[in-house]
Parts: sequence; C-alpha cells; structure tokens
Amino acid sequence: MTETPANLLDLDPEALASYFEAHGQRGFRATQLIKWVHQQGVLDLALMTNFGRGLRELIETTTAFSFPEVMNCYESTDGTLKWLLRVGNGSAIETVFIPEMDRGTLCVSSQVGCALNCSFCATAKQGFSRNLTTAEIIGQVWVAARHLGQHPKTQRRITNVVMMGMGEPLLNFTSVVAAMKLMLDDNGYNLGRKRVTLSTAGHVPGIDLLRETCPVSLAVSLHAPDDDLRDELVPLNRTYPIAELLDACRRYVSNNPHDQITFEYVMLDGVNDTPAHARRLARILRGIPAKMNLIPFNPVVGAPYRRSTPAAIDIFRRELAGAGLLTITRKTRGEDIDAACGQLVGQVVARSARQRRQQAALNA
Repeated sequence: MTETPANLLDLDPEALASYFEAHGQRGFRATQLIKWVHQQGVLDLALMTNFGRGLRELIETTTAFSFPEVMNCYESTDGTLKWLLRVGNGSAIETVFIPEMDRGTLCVSSQVGCALNCSFCATAKQGFSRNLTTAEIIGQVWVAARHLGQHPKTQRRITNVVMMGMGEPLLNFTSVVAAMKLMLDDNGYNLGRKRVTLSTAGHVPGIDLLRETCPVSLAVSLHAPDDDLRDELVPLNRTYPIAELLDACRRYVSNNPHDQITFEYVMLDGVNDTPAHARRLARILRGIPAKMNLIPFNPVVGAPYRRSTPAAIDIFRRELAGAGLLTITRKTRGEDIDAACGQLVGQVVARSARQRRQQAALNA
C-alpha cells in the first residue's frame, strides 16, 4: 500500500521527532526541519542544505507541506490586516494582524465557525463546521509571517499570538496545543509563554487541562458579573457557571503567582455597562490576579445590541480601577474591514442543526 503523505505542519516538535525516528532518522532532524520551515519559511527541499539526498527523498515521497490558501487580504485605514484563508469544502477562516508601535499581534482562528452561540458575536451566526487541524492553525502564522516579511512596511512582525479568532480553542484542544508548541519552540516562532494567549468562553475542563499541558497566558470572555445575564450572553455559562469558572481561573494561576488572568468584557449599552455591574464584577473577581479588558461592542448584523457610550465605558473603567483592578479599554482596530473583535465571519458551510447539537453534547 502507498503510504498517505503526512502533512508535516500537523506535527509539533515531539511528534515530528517521532516521525523521523520511525523512518530510521535521528530525532534532531525535527529541529532542523522546524528551523527551515518556521524560522526561515523555506519549503524547497533542495534548499535544505543540511539534509542529504536520502533524507530529502524520504520527506518528498512520504510527506507534504499543506497550508491554508490565501483568498484575499484586506488592509484597514489603521494598518490592521485581515486574511481570508480557504480551508476546503467551501469554507474559509479569517486571521487578523494588528500592528502597534511596540508589538505586532496576530489573532488566529481555531475552528471553522463556532458552536457556542454567544449572542453578540458574528462568528456564532455563521454556524459551526469543524475543528481546524494543527496545520491549518500554525499555517495561519506561517502565511502571516511570510506576508509581513514581504510587506513594504518592513518593521511589521509578529511578536504576539492570540487564539482569539473564530471558534472556541479549548474545544479543539489537541490541535491548538500542538500549534502553540510550535509558536513557543525556540526553533519555531520563539514566542515566550506570556506572548501566546488563549482566549476561552469558559470551558472549565479545558482550562484545567491547559494548565497541566501548555500553560500559556489565559484570557476569559466574561462579559457579565452574574449567571442570569451571562447565561443570556454566553450560553456555555449554563454548563460552567461563573463560580466554577472563577475557581478554574484561580487554579490556573496557582503555580505561577506572577501570572494574571485577562478578563474580556464587551461593553453593551444598557445591558452590562452600569456602575452597579462594575461593582458586582469587582466583587466576584476579588482575590484573583486579574487584568480587565473592556471591549467596545463592534457592530454585528442581527445582534440586538449597541455599543456603550464613551462616557459609560469611562465610568465603568473608573469603578473597576477604584476597586483595585487593572483595567484598560481596548482600542477598536480594523472595524472598516470587519476585523474588529467579534466581527470575524469567514465563509462557513455549517453542519446541520442535528450535527451541531451532537457536537455541543460531545463538547459539554
């Protein structure tokens, strides 16, 4: 039987070493290949000068390098870039690069669509198709890094990656962690642990497993100070209510006392943005090393919300700061190309309603 070519981008450093060893090669070949592919962007085996002919033939005949395909790239007036990437079967995902003076942040997707149905998020309205493979996740970083290296504004580079794009990353745990290990690897993208952030809507078992497996920076999409309101905004809260979620956050930072949890809070006019909401929020977060990230709501077609006024956001921020919480208001970026927080939609060929219910039951 002909061996099915393995996509080498699907393998984290340990798995790649195992692949070479299984084919009679030394494990250190994995380090060499990671340097060629991820550090230097080289895919041409003829240019991999420290590989002999036999090794190059092995890689050529048994493996492949398969990336998401760039369908389009959009640039905002503020410099934000958004790529639309084809991932097969009529579906596409979106990846966003946000340049700032002292950093360049890449927002990476983990699923085609999302099954969590948060009421203020554009991705949720696209339905859910499938999890992305490791290759499709790390491929977003590879594509963006190559594009930015060719960009006329040569100071643009990726210094931070946030798993905050389409999908709930903890519901695609294995592939997401494998991709993040390549982001962290010294021979890959060499990002420090605090420069890779995973954002979750609050999947408690996933938070605990991440703590044991790959403890990168954690961001939690909170958006409400009580269960009744959060049940409405983030339906996953009905399975993992706030008390359970915050206990998981305390466990997450228990081994690293200098770490903080970033709590994300979308500001919805008249819904969750009053001083009373802020005071309740400060109470429930007491004792957790935390940073509050207030996110002005970005318009989503069909969502019954409006952005809180600047005055309301400022009063809310001052309430939290007065309670001792480090609080910032996120600057809206890329809104003119629908690249702002909560606006990513891609092209999702969604599963049937029955399949989505089955997926949700498996993920619970």
